[in-house]
Amino acid sequence: MFCKPMLRKMSRAVLTVALLTLETGLIAQKAAQANVTADLPAGPMQAKATTACLECHEARIILQQRLSKAAWTKEVDKMTKWGAVVDPADRDALIDYLSSNFNPDQPAYEPQKTAGGKNGSGKAK
Repeated sequence: MFCKPMLRKMSRAVLTVALLTLETGLIAQKAAQANVTADLPAGPMQAKATTACLECHEARIILQQRLSKAAWTKEVDKMTKWGAVVDPADRDALIDYLSSNFNPDQPAYEPQKTAGGKNGSGKAK
């Protein structure tokens, strides 16, 4: 069998690998969250929109929308009924944020180009 010093070394090695794996995963998760947040336009309700919308959706789902204020109102109310966390005191300001940044008068959404010569549709340029 293994002697105690050998077991200690193996245990340390396994623990070190596990901690490095966990740390790498956390760093990647934080980077992905930062990237998602950066995609929403700056404004007083950016953090609230991030919390309410990006809990379930990727930022691009919001970015590609072009809805009127009435349509955003219906959408926010629907999502709230489905479990989105929106403080009633923030509801109107969130709707104003979404309808001012993602309304029909805004230019069409242009997905970011990806590496490898592909556009957002996955097709080659």
